[in-house]
Amino acid sequence: MLKGKVSLVTGSGRGLGREYALHLARLGSDVIVHDIDRQAPSRFGEAKSLDDTVEMIRAMGRDAIGVTGDITVPEEIEAAVQKGKEYFGRIDILVNNAGGDIGRHSPRPDPNDGVFIKAEDVDWVIAINLNGTIHTCRAVAPIMMEQKWGRIVNVSSVAGLVPVQTGMVYGAAKAAIVHWTQSLAKQLKPYNITVNAIAPGPTVGGRFLATREVAQELLERTEGLDRLGRPIDQAKVIEFLVSPLADWVSGQTIAVHGG
Repeated sequence: MLKGKVSLVTGSGRGLGREYALHLARLGSDVIVHDIDRQAPSRFGEAKSLDDTVEMIRAMGRDAIGVTGDITVPEEIEAAVQKGKEYFGRIDILVNNAGGDIGRHSPRPDPNDGVFIKAEDVDWVIAINLNGTIHTCRAVAPIMMEQKWGRIVNVSSVAGLVPVQTGMVYGAAKAAIVHWTQSLAKQLKPYNITVNAIAPGPTVGGRFLATREVAQELLERTEGLDRLGRPIDQAKVIEFLVSPLADWVSGQTIAVHGG
């Protein structure tokens, strides 16, 4: 379905991002694998390095390249995007996966409310979620505009759609991504570029398990709607949004949480 296309997935050396990258490769896409540095995947024991994901994709018969850069630093993500573009000659699909409810110097902000959260955590959570998404779109969109075709999928969260008591700044940043998605979709509409978002519910991954207490019974529940999400649940909706089935879908945010 995606043969001849090139996808860039931020934060794809590990976790959900890696699963998104692998799924796009299964669909026929070549992939630009990105993370903040080559060793980032080892921090939660999910992979040895960024290159592990690259090799997994190449083993599928698709091409891949690994690039690094901090999405909160425009010059770094621009350089990473250009490296991928120079290697493949084009970028057709962007999945803005990098981000999370992460403290500046801790796995999660602590405290993680709206009043006592540390100022450095406020700035960091907004930077890695909202600012990073904006900077990456700014770097990739001109390439797609020149091609007159592109598919951008941003990653919001159900925390950005409803009031929350924990992770309020994270929720606010993810809510802003919904608005950014709607607005950017309007700007890029003349170039045949769709811009959509997914809003995942709680989804099992290395970081999720490392930063939350989860009942074993809930982890073992894999059938039905009353369960935790798995990365493939999100990846299948991304598949829809970058496929011909969604050629006339833009500016939308799809909540993926089993209801």
